[in-house]
Amino acid sequence: MGACALAFFFSLTVLAQQADSQAPAVVVQPGAPGQPTKTLPSSTRATLPPLSQKDVEFMQGMIMHHAQAVEMTALIETHTENRDVRLLGARISHSQSEEINFMKRWLEARGQLTTVQMPDMSGMDMSGMDMSSHHKLMPGMLTAKQMTVLRKAKGAEFDRLFLTGMIQHHGGALVMVKALYDSAGAGQDAELFNFTTDVDSGQRAEIRIMQNMLDEKPVEEKQ
Repeated sequence: MGACALAFFFSLTVLAQQADSQAPAVVVQPGAPGQPTKTLPSSTRATLPPLSQKDVEFMQGMIMHHAQAVEMTALIETHTENRDVRLLGARISHSQSEEINFMKRWLEARGQLTTVQMPDMSGMDMSGMDMSSHHKLMPGMLTAKQMTVLRKAKGAEFDRLFLTGMIQHHGGALVMVKALYDSAGAGQDAELFNFTTDVDSGQRAEIRIMQNMLDEKPVEEKQ
């Protein structure tokens, strides 16, 4: 997903009051990923659609989901010299980071937290529990064990694990988008609709790219 495509889809109008309550309102339109923020005329009216809790939970969860993809791509520099994997990783890292920033702005504009709130487990016996089990809430995310194996791999083995893991990860994002729209009343926000449409198409395209790379058996160290 390039910045141009994202810029085409994204527009978010936020109303911010100046410190002086008597001063006219300043309307700020955060730019899409890679684009500058714009200050619009004070006569511009800022409106946000009714807030859906499902939309909020989706955005919070997708921030966590994207963050793991960025963590995975950060391993590439020291784990492989494969040119194609490096180029793909840079593309994924950039797009996912830009989308994280967009999702945070979307949530903040609506007065919402940007992190997933975990259930209150105070008083529970946590002994023997896998604390990475909350990943089950986010479809496709790699388990702590999978991430450990990925970190230990090098060269062609890393390439294979990275590609299969990222296909799994991207597939989870598609599941999350589908689940959102299967929820009554969710996905009515125009910015969120455009965002999820772009996520869906972008992830599908990258899955095809990665599957083609895996089909080139074995994955070679391309200089």
